[in-house]
Amino acid sequence: MLFRLLKAERMKLKRSPVWLAFLIMPIIPAFLGTANYVYNQGVLTKEWISLWTQHTLFTDYFFLPIMLGVYCAYIMRLEYANHNRNKLFTIPASRAAIFLSKLITAAVMLVLSEIWICALFVISGHIVGLENPPWGTIAAWCVFGTLGGMVTVSIQILFSMFLKSFALPVGISFAGGLSGLVFLAKHLGHIWPYSLMSYGMNANAPQELTQTGYAGFVIVCTAYIAIFTFIGAVIASRMDI
Repeated sequence: MLFRLLKAERMKLKRSPVWLAFLIMPIIPAFLGTANYVYNQGVLTKEWISLWTQHTLFTDYFFLPIMLGVYCAYIMRLEYANHNRNKLFTIPASRAAIFLSKLITAAVMLVLSEIWICALFVISGHIVGLENPPWGTIAAWCVFGTLGGMVTVSIQILFSMFLKSFALPVGISFAGGLSGLVFLAKHLGHIWPYSLMSYGMNANAPQELTQTGYAGFVIVCTAYIAIFTFIGAVIASRMDI
């Protein structure tokens, strides 16, 4: 049944305007980050790493949190239109499976966004004359950033489930991204849920994740995802039609 629910979610998003956000929004921080790198090369001397810090400065704290907020809000918003939620809850599937299908759908969109962001990063590097991208490092940044982003997705799906407004969950996600910057500045980015995406992508601090340990990061992210998924599944199972 879960696979059928996932197929239904994919069909709902097939011609969705949300893909415009997917395509266009990452281009803006890529442009801003590249321009910032070009105009500050006297200070930013670590080439690919320096370029990455400038890209993630704009992506992780502003644009990607908004994108994830939009993804999750849109996925849930479809069910509030024309009483679709009531129809959805009458199908022969558990509420937990329905919630999980939406969480997985948002997670897939996150993965695609990370791939697009990293592609734009490599393209930007070649445009400014950098050579030999550190593919292994880039892959690690994307993988751990995706894991941290999954924490944000699990929270945002939860908020979007019981907040009928489209804008409010997006605003919460944006505020969460800004709060992540504050907690990272206080060296608490490894424990604050909205900091984990930036922390995993090594935004502005390429050495910090290595120092604190990958295993600890994975454990914290997995625990948060499990907790918020469990809460969401329980709430969904108790919602009235």
